[in-house]
Amino acid sequence: MHSSRIPAAVYAVSAVSALGGLLFGYDTGIISGALLHLREDLGLTSREQEMVVSVILLGAMAGALVSGRLAARHGRRKVVIAVAVVFALGAGAAAAAPGVNSLIGARFVLGLAVGGASSMVPVYIAELAPARIRGRLMVLFQLMVAIGQLIAYLCGWALADSGGWRTMFALAVVPAAALGVGMMFLPESPRWLVGRGRTDQALAVLTRLRPTGFDVQQEITDIEAAADGAAAGRWRDLGRRWVRPALLVAVGIAAFSQLTGINAIVYYAPTILVDAGFGDSAALGTGIGIGVMLVIAGIVGAVAVDRAGRRRTMLWFLPGSAIAMAVLALAFLGPVDSSAQRWTVIIALFGYILCNGIGMQAVVWLIGPEILPLAVRGPATSLATVTLWGFDLVIALSALTAIKAIGQSGTFLIYALMNVACIVFVVAKVPETRGRSLETIESALRRGGSFRKALEP
Repeated sequence: MHSSRIPAAVYAVSAVSALGGLLFGYDTGIISGALLHLREDLGLTSREQEMVVSVILLGAMAGALVSGRLAARHGRRKVVIAVAVVFALGAGAAAAAPGVNSLIGARFVLGLAVGGASSMVPVYIAELAPARIRGRLMVLFQLMVAIGQLIAYLCGWALADSGGWRTMFALAVVPAAALGVGMMFLPESPRWLVGRGRTDQALAVLTRLRPTGFDVQQEITDIEAAADGAAAGRWRDLGRRWVRPALLVAVGIAAFSQLTGINAIVYYAPTILVDAGFGDSAALGTGIGIGVMLVIAGIVGAVAVDRAGRRRTMLWFLPGSAIAMAVLALAFLGPVDSSAQRWTVIIALFGYILCNGIGMQAVVWLIGPEILPLAVRGPATSLATVTLWGFDLVIALSALTAIKAIGQSGTFLIYALMNVACIVFVVAKVPETRGRSLETIESALRRGGSFRKALEP
């Protein structure tokens, strides 16, 4: 028998590393408020606005690709420390940017950090967390993303005077420094240590992070069995037949997390609302409301994924996401010129953010690191993250253009249909991983057959 009490060190590890999520959320969300001033100060066209927003996503794709390989070679912890340094450099450069080109360059650097954080922080947490609370600890990353986005919206509202966008960008240096310093005191992933033959160090780390009396040696044995004979971090291993079901799920969920429309709303909600006739103050206020909904969704999602399960959480909330987006499409069929229509738009926006935030965003950073096998977890997670940022880039570059071409109603209807397609994908392919150790999940994957059915409760 062992104590059920989780050591405080587990929560400290998750809280400090999840600061990477706060930076991720802040640096991707701050452009929403800053854009209202940038487009006026610099006379930006719709296409130029899309470029300013989307360049961070190009950097994120590059950062995700590089971070997986670096993490396999140098460890998860060192990569997260490097990410914090790049965050600070990018934020400082963006704040001091003398013109559009230098701002674009700074936001590309920020993207490198965003990609590295989104790829490696969830993996780091997954590989240190006990199985029974792994879900809520990993969703802490998404909650911190939401908190970062809320802070970004609040800063956009509070610093709405001319030139305030520089301060908006500069504020990110503070949490970046906290992340870098905090990670210096945290341990390396025990699974990476085992893969490098440093079993004694892995044993010491797990002893600190598991309840008193827990069979740490058995967990080490399970990790060694999963890692035995595998050369970690090789991209060519992603093509193995037994790896493909997990890779399909990880990449599919990453793609749908963007195709369902979340970042079209996060990036452009104030711009869309202003163009639809809302005042600047109302648009920014709605943006703050969206940030609040994201935080609430993160809290509810953190509880739901461990109590209800990952798959069930998606199937419960994604239908609400689809319905809310469809209502939004209907609300924009004509001019939004009445109080009832405007309230319909706002309520539908909030309902969509809440349901999609719980049903999709709470799971997207959790499912990949859980189901991808240890030997290819670095590059496979990078591939899934690059997929996410790639589709995010498509949304960022196309949202305003699509609205001009087919209107708000047509654009939101497409996103509603993508939510329906995601539900079909989850029903057909996504397994339930709640309460399973990473090694148990990998064992089910290696057996072949239906990956989803192999992990049915």
